[in-house]
Amino acid sequence: MCRCQASGRSGLRPFASGQSYIGHFPGVCHSRSLASWRLRFHWRLSLLLDLQFAQQITMSRSRQPPLVTGISPNEGIPWTKVTIRGENLGTGPTDLIGLAICGHNCLLTAEWMSASKIVCRVGQAKNDKGDIIVTTKSGGKGTSTVSFKLLKPEKIGILDQSAVWVDEMNYYDMRTDRNKGIPPLSLRPANPLGIEIEKSKFPQKELEMLFPGMSADFTSENFSAAWYLIENHSTTSFEQLKMAVTNLKRQANKKSEGSLACVKGGLSTFFEAQDALAAIHQKLEADGTEKVEGSMTQKLENVLNRASNTADTLFQEVLGRKDKADSTRNALNVLQRFKFLFNLPLNIERNIQKGDYDVVINDYEKAKSLFGKTEVQVFKKYYAEVETRIEALRELLLDKLLETPSTLHDQKRYIRYLSDLHAPGDPAWQCIGAQHRWILQLMHSCKEGYIQDLKGTAGLHSPMVDLDSDVRPSVLAHLSQTASLKRGSSFQSGRDDTWRYKSPHRVAFVEKLTKLVLSQLPNFWKLWISYVNGSLFSETAEKSGQIERSKNVRQRQNDFKKMIQEVMQSLVKLIRGALLPLSIPEGGVRQYGGWEVKSELSGQWLAHVIQTIRLTYESLTALEIPNDMLQTIQDLILDLRVRCVMVTLQHTAEEIKKLAEKEDWIVDNEGLTSLPYQFEQCIVHSLQSLKGVLDCKPGETSVFQQPKTQEEVCQLSINIMQTFIYCLEQLSTKPDADVDTAHLSIDVSSPDLFGSIHEDFSLTSEQQLLIVLSNCCYLQCHTFLNIAEHFEKHNFQGIEKITQVSMASLKELDQRLFENYIELKADPIVGSLEPGIYAGYFDWKDCLPPTGVRNYLKEALVNIIAVHAEVFTISKELVPRVLSRVVEAVSEELSRLMQCVSSFSKNGALQARLEICALRDTVAVHLTPESRSSFKQALEALPQLSSGADKKLLEELLNKFKSSMHLQLTCFQAASSALMKT
Repeated sequence: MCRCQASGRSGLRPFASGQSYIGHFPGVCHSRSLASWRLRFHWRLSLLLDLQFAQQITMSRSRQPPLVTGISPNEGIPWTKVTIRGENLGTGPTDLIGLAICGHNCLLTAEWMSASKIVCRVGQAKNDKGDIIVTTKSGGKGTSTVSFKLLKPEKIGILDQSAVWVDEMNYYDMRTDRNKGIPPLSLRPANPLGIEIEKSKFPQKELEMLFPGMSADFTSENFSAAWYLIENHSTTSFEQLKMAVTNLKRQANKKSEGSLACVKGGLSTFFEAQDALAAIHQKLEADGTEKVEGSMTQKLENVLNRASNTADTLFQEVLGRKDKADSTRNALNVLQRFKFLFNLPLNIERNIQKGDYDVVINDYEKAKSLFGKTEVQVFKKYYAEVETRIEALRELLLDKLLETPSTLHDQKRYIRYLSDLHAPGDPAWQCIGAQHRWILQLMHSCKEGYIQDLKGTAGLHSPMVDLDSDVRPSVLAHLSQTASLKRGSSFQSGRDDTWRYKSPHRVAFVEKLTKLVLSQLPNFWKLWISYVNGSLFSETAEKSGQIERSKNVRQRQNDFKKMIQEVMQSLVKLIRGALLPLSIPEGGVRQYGGWEVKSELSGQWLAHVIQTIRLTYESLTALEIPNDMLQTIQDLILDLRVRCVMVTLQHTAEEIKKLAEKEDWIVDNEGLTSLPYQFEQCIVHSLQSLKGVLDCKPGETSVFQQPKTQEEVCQLSINIMQTFIYCLEQLSTKPDADVDTAHLSIDVSSPDLFGSIHEDFSLTSEQQLLIVLSNCCYLQCHTFLNIAEHFEKHNFQGIEKITQVSMASLKELDQRLFENYIELKADPIVGSLEPGIYAGYFDWKDCLPPTGVRNYLKEALVNIIAVHAEVFTISKELVPRVLSRVVEAVSEELSRLMQCVSSFSKNGALQARLEICALRDTVAVHLTPESRSSFKQALEALPQLSSGADKKLLEELLNKFKSSMHLQLTCFQAASSALMKT
């Protein structure tokens, strides 16, 4: 190719835009002179310039200013790619000289597509809404009929995908005093609904009560939407809440689209970046690979190397002195710049002495991040000093952590310090083990203290005195409130607040022991829970050691379970050693026993102890300790309940033994003394004192679940009944001299057959028998049945057996006493019949005509009336039973006497019939089949009356007898009318 051709081509390039008016120059050079060629060239060039000038004038006269009629999208955040449409938007890329959206120049990113379309990206603008102004060379500054709304960009998190480059934001860390990026978990949206937050003045405590166990934090597992809306949007309108729902849906859709949406939104950006990288790569390959030796970069490198070597030879001495001065200056700068590290060992010692462990840890973290991996010997030396002092701090904090007693707050603080200092081992688990040993030591020390006090000064100065300083006043107050309900009548008189100081040592020990456990175990359990969920450790330590700690938790879980079980077993065994020593194995008596007490606690104190242990169990259950770990306490409560029932029933039997001494022999209108009522009330009070013990709390079983317990309780109940029956028997045989009674209640309706009762009157043995018999009758009909109902009400087992055995024993005693009384009263009357009949050498064969009933029969009737009066004075209900047996004995004896007579004269037969009929008619109310048979046999032994005169005489004599004895026989008539009424 010739030179002119090259010149022609290169000269035509600036005029490429005029191709439509002038053709290309020829590609071959003709053999003409150089002058003619130049002339022709200048001619054509001038012609071309004239044409271009004329075209520009024509276009300038006809071209209109740019007009923007549309933009898509019409809103968006900065760097949003938009498409601008309109009219007269330029003739080409070079004609476009200006593009502003909302006042911001967007020409740099503009891409001219045609006269009606431009594509660009929106920049950072101050105005939120504005016009789209296009400026061209041909049309000048244009106008716009539409506007663009600039939205505020959303905050892009560290983990969010973005199609464009975003500036990284630095956050200031107040704790370590240096800039660092905050963790992703803290980059949560402050306003997830996307609407304005309006904080309410609703009290926080009421919100917590309204939503128990919930939280207003939307990142929490227990998030409550209602709580969040009340707290942040209580006055927000319903329309705004609808917008919030739309925002939430938009965010959810954006997350679901994922990476695909990011790629679609920034597709052009990816293509532009790819094209730029490809162009740079091609340029470097063209410059560096074709001519390696002669490349511009290599030549420049050689020149610089030669210049450096020359400078070194010329200024070597000067540069040496400069280097020395620079090293000295650098050393001084290092001392000043790194004075933090050089002063850190001394600062650590000072802060440790002041207790500012947080400052020490922060300084150590800063030094470790800056100089932990340094290779500078000076820094290594000072950093080693820092590590030495930090190791001493670790040992100090570990000693403080394992020191007892200590609060849960201090323990958590020391564990967090050790976690931040990356202490070796597992300090939290060491603290749990130390706390476990401390609790066991406190429990055994408590027992030893009470035993020594019992052996030394057994009096009112017991360890119970310091209970008011205990950390659990609520439980103690509850115990003191329920104590009055659980104690028996012996605690009812004159009881005040000093009763606690008079409690037995073993009761005081149980109270103190349970309170000690409840004051220590909750913190121990909370420490374990914090250890499990990782709240003991700092945020950095939690992230770094999370996997290792989760393995430790699984390994330690069984160990901690054994610790809790050991504490529970020690608590139970110590209480058993104090209250149930026989339930302790022989090997553990020395460790858990040692209470040299001969007397056993009463049922009231055992009930008090049971209530204390129940409250302890409830408190431990509230800590959400698993039930299998607390089963030993339930077993202890059951054994104590059984023992309390046994002791109470035994104590009741002992109290009933003493009832005989309280008998006052004062008889009421029903013929009863206060003894049956006292007996029933004694049992009722005992059962009432056992009500709380017999009632089953949640998780407890019935006291009577075991058959052995049922049998023992049934036997003790029978023993109580038989003990009272024995008391009645003792009272019936009590000598007259032992009865000190000056009062005898007599029914005002009964005739005073004894005359006036003097103040020095004393009961006879027969009257005592009658009173006891009356009480026995009442016991059979009422008291024993009432007691059976009380037993059934309190869920006692074997009530039928108790009632049957008791009734049988009572009936046996009643029958025996009744026979004794009949023997005392009927024998004298029966014995007086035969001497009375044959008094004065009376002979049935030779006697005078009868003139009336003889005196022996009247005397027998008077004796019967005396028995009636005595029984009637004590109990009306016993009269028919006693008189019937007396009449049976008298009729039987009279029948025997009549049958023994060999023969009767007429007068003798009439006399005998008269006396037999008089006795029979007088006691007709109290006749029984046996007595009627005896009277019939007696009459059959007599000769029959043959004449009517004898019968008439017999009737007259009978009427005369009844008339003369009317006053004496009134008692039998009253009994007859009473029987007829009933």
